[in-house]
Amino acid sequence: MSRRARALLVLGLAALPLAACGRKGRPVAPEARAPQAVLDLTGVVREAAIELTWTLPGRRVDNTRLRQLAQARVFRVDDAGTGEPKSALLADGRIAGYTEVASIRLDAPAPQVEDRRATFADRRGLALARRYTYVVLTSDALGRISPPSRRVSVTFIAAPEPPTGLAAVAGDAEVRLAWRAPARLVDGSAPSGDLAYEILRAAAADATPLPLPPSPVPGSALIDRGLENDRTYYYAVRAVRTFHGTTAYGAATAPVAATPRDTTPPSPPANLAAIPSEGTVRLSWSPSPEPDVAGYVVYRAAAAGGFVRVGSTRAPTTVFVDRDVPSGSHRYAVTAQDGAARPNESARSSEARVTVP
Repeated sequence: MSRRARALLVLGLAALPLAACGRKGRPVAPEARAPQAVLDLTGVVREAAIELTWTLPGRRVDNTRLRQLAQARVFRVDDAGTGEPKSALLADGRIAGYTEVASIRLDAPAPQVEDRRATFADRRGLALARRYTYVVLTSDALGRISPPSRRVSVTFIAAPEPPTGLAAVAGDAEVRLAWRAPARLVDGSAPSGDLAYEILRAAAADATPLPLPPSPVPGSALIDRGLENDRTYYYAVRAVRTFHGTTAYGAATAPVAATPRDTTPPSPPANLAAIPSEGTVRLSWSPSPEPDVAGYVVYRAAAAGGFVRVGSTRAPTTVFVDRDVPSGSHRYAVTAQDGAARPNESARSSEARVTVP
């Protein structure tokens, strides 16, 4: 091999690593590929449990998209409630000094997760007046663990018993609800702290009731407006106690049903006119202005007698011919009816008097 050929070979071999390095990206640290920390962990007392909720992260620490989480783990520590809660430090895949109280699989459908919102109810060994502090970790399919979530501390307090005497009275496109405050907490003691109420509504007997905004509300009554008439709604109420910074939701009452009805009659027709002829009377009138008018009812009376229904028309017809009318003096009136399931009838129009030959 000539000297020139050997020189070219050496230059080519030297360029290979440089070319390879040019094709590789910068290495990413494993911790940068871990899921981001949970940022919105919250906790409340719900009946006899502490309920935690949080949003599952959708990105990694380096802000790239996280396609699938594998696991969420919940850690807990309790204390007497004085001073700052214990710090949350990640050590060997755990929170140092905390006890793991739950592990939720996320790589398959989980009943605790809906629309990336996770829920966990802790019922294990809770004691009244103890403060419980929680931290959540998540991990992906490769076992890369997120940083610790924000801590949330909940003092376990007694929830209120359900309210009593819930009643629902239906009106026109509304339902009026009223109830009495609970007399006790679930531990038998008298209520202390602030009480408010969460109103739950379902559109079917087998549907899940959902809280009505705003929630919770003070007082012991509420008017639910803007409802659909002739549709049955199902209501329940739960008491919500706030004490020393903790919110406790009690059990809900048994549901009650109410069906709003249209109870507002339309305006009476106007400008009733009657034209008699032998054995017949032709009536006409101006329509009632309401859009839900379904028809009109025609009444006839003798000169000194009571009105009797003699016919009807469907809206928008505002003309009626009364046949086989006996000769003599007669009075006529017309009412409007709406299209409600239980139709509402207006007051009678002004009378029209005729004499049939």
